[in-house]
Amino acid sequence: MKPLSIGVALFGILALVQPVIERDASGALLGVAMLLCAAATLRSIAISSFLRIFVGIFCTETILFGAAATADHAGLWPVELLRYRPPLTLPLTVAAFAILVYVVARFDAVRQITQIADRYFDADELGHARVWPFRRFRARERHVAIALVVVLVLLNQAEVAVLVRLNFFNRDLFDAIQNRATSVFWQQLLFVFTPWAFGYVGMTLVEFFMRSMLIIRWRRWLTDHFVSRWLSRHNHYRISLVAGQTDNPDQRIAEDIFRFINGGSDGSITAYGLYDFSILLISTITSLISFSVVLWNLSTSFTWPGTTIALPGFLFWVALIYAGLGTVITHLIGRPLVALYFKRQHMEADFRFSLARLREYTEQIALLGGEGAEQAVVGGRFAALITNYLAVVFRLMRATAFTQTFGQLSPIIPYVFTAPFYFSGKIELGVMTQTAQAFGQVAAALTFFVTYYTYLAAFKSVVDRLNSFDVAIQQAQALSEAGPHRVAEAGGETSIVLDDIDLSLPGGRHIVEMRHLELAPGQSVAVSGPSGSGKSTLFRAIAGVWPYGDGSIRIPQHARIMVVPPRPYIPTGTLRAAVTYPAKPDIYSDEVIRSALTDAHLGGLADQLDREDQWSQRLSSGEQQRVAIARALLMRPDWLFLDESTSAVDEKLEAELYAVLARRLPKATLMSIGHRSTVVALHQRHLQMSPVADKFKLADAATAAAGQ
Repeated sequence: MKPLSIGVALFGILALVQPVIERDASGALLGVAMLLCAAATLRSIAISSFLRIFVGIFCTETILFGAAATADHAGLWPVELLRYRPPLTLPLTVAAFAILVYVVARFDAVRQITQIADRYFDADELGHARVWPFRRFRARERHVAIALVVVLVLLNQAEVAVLVRLNFFNRDLFDAIQNRATSVFWQQLLFVFTPWAFGYVGMTLVEFFMRSMLIIRWRRWLTDHFVSRWLSRHNHYRISLVAGQTDNPDQRIAEDIFRFINGGSDGSITAYGLYDFSILLISTITSLISFSVVLWNLSTSFTWPGTTIALPGFLFWVALIYAGLGTVITHLIGRPLVALYFKRQHMEADFRFSLARLREYTEQIALLGGEGAEQAVVGGRFAALITNYLAVVFRLMRATAFTQTFGQLSPIIPYVFTAPFYFSGKIELGVMTQTAQAFGQVAAALTFFVTYYTYLAAFKSVVDRLNSFDVAIQQAQALSEAGPHRVAEAGGETSIVLDDIDLSLPGGRHIVEMRHLELAPGQSVAVSGPSGSGKSTLFRAIAGVWPYGDGSIRIPQHARIMVVPPRPYIPTGTLRAAVTYPAKPDIYSDEVIRSALTDAHLGGLADQLDREDQWSQRLSSGEQQRVAIARALLMRPDWLFLDESTSAVDEKLEAELYAVLARRLPKATLMSIGHRSTVVALHQRHLQMSPVADKFKLADAATAAAGQ
């Protein structure tokens, strides 16, 4: 940005020299605008990376168009290109754009939006790209993204330029019709309209394709970014522990990211996201300035009705006042939509989640006869959704009633003001239609917020949801260093040692306390105690996922630890993937997997490894626990923590499974939580949770009994 700002500043200084010599105020205005643009460009180093792209584009265009305008003013413009001389307003316009982007970037609402977008436009990862007909090449993802945005902005500006040219064609065509000039009519139609119109169509097709490629790349990168942060260092688990947790993170990743970028549309429906609003605003402002110049020049001779007093740019001021009133009224009517859309996304996700949970626990619900209760829950959430939907509908009806009325009146306004001049013979039909068209473009640009207010409200709710999700991930990351300090012990240490452990719940209540505990390798340990005494919390702390508490946990370096919960996670897919989880399905041979299933007393499933099914529903609770035992046999951990991992099987099978673990994993140390006395008998050491004041203390059973 610094070289660009220096270039604009130098050109601005040069642009001031000629007006000083010629005493031309218009030229001085260009020089001043360029110096302001240079200052804004230099300070843009500190703004959003996404918005900095637009500043760079407009800064470059300021130099190019300024040079062209200066050359024309100095009489150096080629004679054969006189029809395409750039007006002085063009470099002034793009300089104003650069300054405007810098100013807008300072607003807090804009920062909330761009802090999400900037991550993609700062991405250092290497990606692949291809520009037809050339071969694929590798480049940093941010460079590809910036290149796509630059091309898309330039295409959009070219489209606006074509529309301005077609506006003048419209004037000449109607003048030819009025004057019955046949040759001029056909010349305008064949040699002006046809090439420009088809060129415009071609540009829109190229823009659509390139925009689609940008959206695909952007969504893929941003989705990977959020998924990576969500899953990193157990953040997905810690988010569930944070007070005021973020609801439905799956929806925020799957839907809100897509909505953030382009409204979640594939082109079949009308929706808008950050990209669309950015380009729309640029197109709108470009149209506004371009057609404002046209409208101003066309209405220089218009007078106040019933007087001879001329007001420069009369119709421009009419459009400005008309659009300003419409924007204010629309905002007052539609302001509640942001909160309503936010609640709607939350309620939609809750409703879908209820249905998904019903499907997941279908057997348990059927056995308990809980269909009525589930119907009441689902019905209640759907009723809340309908209430919110109706609130949105009634609010949209008010907003739509006004915007539609506003839209119907807009085309009539310019004819109302130009008709007296046409009927009095002061202007021709072509000028009248050109004026009406220019007024329409200016009014449409000025009423941007009227036209897109409901889309902006929906977009703001998406931004709020993504920002709150981002904050939740940051809070979870902050908890990654909290809780008991885990230390990897080097130097041949083989025991797990816990010192000064004090575990608490998310609400702050202390639950587990111990001064010193050493778990020796090869010594199987059973842990028992009342429900809610913190046994599972202790396992979570040893595994490094519990963020609440103090103390230190020393673990042998490179020790492989596996914790098996009472209800293991069974992913959807093949049985092979379920058994080998979290490892890749192809890491173990069929023979090894079948052997693990057989030893876990699941030999009947050994020939169904590649069968896809909802295994979490097809398998009983006891079978699911045995799948987890098979995983342990495959992973061969050094330390295996079983959290009531055999509670769903009978005592005889339980003893057989422990025997299998001892035989197949002779070097593994087992630590089990169990409420059965039979579990205690299968271990060499017994630790017991005993109540002390308002918490529980872990100690050897004999010591705990003596303390009581």
